Amino acid sequence: MDSALTAQAPRGSGKLRLFLALSRTPHGLLDMATPVLAALLWLGRIPSAEVVILGCLAAFGGYTAVYALNDIVDHKVDREKLLASPPDKSQAYLDAAFVRHPIAQGLLPLREAVLWAAGWGLVALVCAAALNPVSAYILLLGCLLEVTYCKLLTVTSLRALISGVVKTLGGMAAVYAVDPAPSGWFVAGLFAWIFLWEIGGQNIPADWYDVGEDTCYEARTIPLCYGPRTASRVAAGSIAAALALSALVLALAPGGLSAPFLLTALALGACLTLLPVLRLMRDPFDAADKASRLFNLSSYYPAATLAVLLAQMVVSGLR
Repeated sequence: MDSALTAQAPRGSGKLRLFLALSRTPHGLLDMATPVLAALLWLGRIPSAEVVILGCLAAFGGYTAVYALNDIVDHKVDREKLLASPPDKSQAYLDAAFVRHPIAQGLLPLREAVLWAAGWGLVALVCAAALNPVSAYILLLGCLLEVTYCKLLTVTSLRALISGVVKTLGGMAAVYAVDPAPSGWFVAGLFAWIFLWEIGGQNIPADWYDVGEDTCYEARTIPLCYGPRTASRVAAGSIAAALALSALVLALAPGGLSAPFLLTALALGACLTLLPVLRLMRDPFDAADKASRLFNLSSYYPAATLAVLLAQMVVSGLR
């Protein structure tokens, strides 16, 4: 191992932080808002305690395993990129809240990382299957697509589409967990909404942030293949379309929002996604900081929307 990327592995709480870094747990916790939001929008009420507990375990285990799987599959690639471009020490990027790529930096043994991912994956699979076997199949599909996404790094920028699909699967699994036969229009609308948000608010800005190390590795990403101006326009268009679709889904779902809460959710969505992407589009050159800000703020979008829905449920319950 290259000494520049090798360090003494910590123990105790420090070791736990490395596992949390591997799974990008701060981001994963925010992502858990998506399946909760999807389930409540379709069901229109809080499900039984058993469903809540199994669902939360399935969601946490699923996101923990899939994010870890990304680093496991890519650990050799990440190491080569880090050797060509030193790791960023900035804490301003959500996915670097602890440390980025702990396997590639020699901080976490691959075997332990695999056991961590497999353990949480098993928890997620068992809990999802207990709710609905379809949800378990969706989880397995997500793992397969995540591996495919990683393998296409130097092949095609269209791998971003796979990223969009993977991000929708948590919400899809949650809907089927609370109802084995949901409405097709709701599933399609939810899929398109989350897919477009992921492309514009997560995938493109994340790849933008990694442009330096990706250039050294000749990666195929939207910012590298099409340039900053086109990438910013694609991101802005995707986010605008996502917000437009969100208005329909949030208004028409069985557990949807009434007018005041809908306007609040749309305003929060615009502040967290549309405004930062417009700033990026206005000046897309040397804009890694703007891309990082877009990624960070956009990551809070599902949680903010969920908070509005929960607020409406509380207010309705007080009447």
